[in-house]
Amino acid sequence: QVQLVESGGGLVQAGDSLRLSCAASGRSFSNRGMGWFRQAPGKEREFVAAIKWNGANTLYGDSVKGRFTISRDNAKNSVSLQMNSLKPEDTAVYYCALGRTFNLAMTPVEYDYWGQGTQVTVFS
Repeated sequence: QVQLVESGGGLVQAGDSLRLSCAASGRSFSNRGMGWFRQAPGKEREFVAAIKWNGANTLYGDSVKGRFTISRDNAKNSVSLQMNSLKPEDTAVYYCALGRTFNLAMTPVEYDYWGQGTQVTVFS
């Protein structure tokens, strides 16, 4: 059974940083792209960042570009999201996801396994 478990969320002030982590188990993920999405109350799930199977390429949503950095450690079956200069509009539940292919992907349908999510709340 594939499992993705996020951690690192919390309550922070605007301008602060947080680092989210996602631990994968149940199979090897080194040949799959991985991504982060977020969902705020009353809004659709939003693409945040994606990383190719080998970490060589990354992709970011416009709202986080230049502030967030995605990385992965295939030896540890994990992916991380470093979030800097946080804003109140970054408040959401953040989800880690495993892609269907090795490549970058921006839409939820391109991912077939999801974590349970971790809450990030940014106050001004």
